[in-house]
Amino acid sequence: MYRFLLTRQWVILTLLALLLAPTMIRLGTWQLHRHDHRQALNKVINTSLAAKPVAAETLTSVGGTVAHKDLYRRVTAKGHYDTAHELVVRRRTSTDDEVGYHVLTPFVLDDGRTLLVNRGWIPSPASQTAFPKIPAPPKGEITVTGRLRQDETTAASGIKNVKGLPDRQIMLINSAQVATLLRDSGDTSATQVLGGYVELTSPAPKGGSPELIPSPQEDRSWIGLGDINLPYAVQWWLFAAGVPVGWVILVRREARDRAERAAAETAEAAEPAAV
Repeated sequence: MYRFLLTRQWVILTLLALLLAPTMIRLGTWQLHRHDHRQALNKVINTSLAAKPVAAETLTSVGGTVAHKDLYRRVTAKGHYDTAHELVVRRRTSTDDEVGYHVLTPFVLDDGRTLLVNRGWIPSPASQTAFPKIPAPPKGEITVTGRLRQDETTAASGIKNVKGLPDRQIMLINSAQVATLLRDSGDTSATQVLGGYVELTSPAPKGGSPELIPSPQEDRSWIGLGDINLPYAVQWWLFAAGVPVGWVILVRREARDRAERAAAETAEAAEPAAV
């Protein structure tokens, strides 16, 4: 009755089902792992944003890295901006998804070390090669507050680190790379650049420009907030469960259709010939 399963068509269909089911199970497991990772990351972010600000230099060091547990930790720093060696980071979007630049300004601490501060977003000028006009930050010694971030990498961000960009323009905020760039440009104070960087939260810029970067809790478009991976995991597992069920339904339907055709052919053969 089920000898049709040995036909070429059904062998291919069966092999396809045997391949699809475990593949969908693995995809569901991968989505579950991503769900667990996002839950852990959200916990770190919520804890960091709720904690009292601490001095930035206590959580990072010259040439060092920012620990995962300190991601988005609120920090303070006392010193002055070095706008003469300011950089812009290309292809960054505003809260309205408009493409522009992030403004990265070296902040020289009282002890002489340099902290990189992302002062926010500005729109792109008409010319992509000219350095944009950037609203100046407060002059003199001030205290800034912001969120501590890890150095950006191509692997983590997916942003290609394009070479040969116009003067003072970069693709990634990476303290080691920026330190080298600053020293090559003649910035003698960039010999001690702290690892990571800070997203400025205060003092707020006059006139709202540069536009401050919203925190993950404020930016609902940030993918780390939405728990989309758990539903995707369940979806893939339901698909995996549906493969054998669908295969059985197709087999039974095929067997029924073949049986009905055979019965019809038998009945037709048994009818007496017309005189």
